[in-house]
Amino acid sequence: MNRDRIHEFEGIIDYKFNNIKVLENSLTHSSYSNEDKAYNKINNERLEFLGDAVLSISVSRFIYDEFPDYPEGELTKLRARVVCEDTLSLVAENLNIGKYLLLGKGEEASGGRERKSILADALEAVIAAIYLDGGYKEAEKFVLDNLTDYIRAAVKGKIVSDFKSYLQEYYQGKSQSCKIRYIVTKEEGPDHEKVFHVNAVVNKKVVGKGVGKNKKIAEQNAAKDALIKEGQLNE
Repeated sequence: MNRDRIHEFEGIIDYKFNNIKVLENSLTHSSYSNEDKAYNKINNERLEFLGDAVLSISVSRFIYDEFPDYPEGELTKLRARVVCEDTLSLVAENLNIGKYLLLGKGEEASGGRERKSILADALEAVIAAIYLDGGYKEAEKFVLDNLTDYIRAAVKGKIVSDFKSYLQEYYQGKSQSCKIRYIVTKEEGPDHEKVFHVNAVVNKKVVGKGVGKNKKIAEQNAAKDALIKEGQLNE
């Protein structure tokens, strides 16, 4: 991976690596290492194993502190709603991780960059890479920066892994003629640290605004803002 792409990805995840190699390993799928002898046996599977544990303890500690009245069974259910393939793959998609993965030609051709299992696994590997490079606190910060919104949404009894889909369902329940558009209103910063401002618009009315490190994150945040304003989510 060239240095420009590394800096670009670091800007998206808001973490700068001391050891670039561990980042590259986290983004290397086994299909790539199987095809390239230079990457023989180098892939993100072991990092995925470690990242799963770091992710679990980070989310567990947060919900343990945040919801002191929840018994053990409710905490377990809440964690399961959040630490699942659907949510993790969406977070990975929002961070555009698929763009930066090293995939084998066959996996690439079969749509591996969009495959939920690959994206979720890669996110866990990135979490492990941050943990190894910067320690637990940095890894925990990354986890909570990207998952707290989904935790709070799940508390309402809704498994919300996609705010845009939730908003679409909400407005279609009110009127089948409602059409939601997401409009980029402003772009700021250099290419590797770009920030996007997006409005969620329904029938020419701005119903939510969001900011993010790429368009997908900004759109999700705009949808979330609209849901909060409609009383469908807590702030």
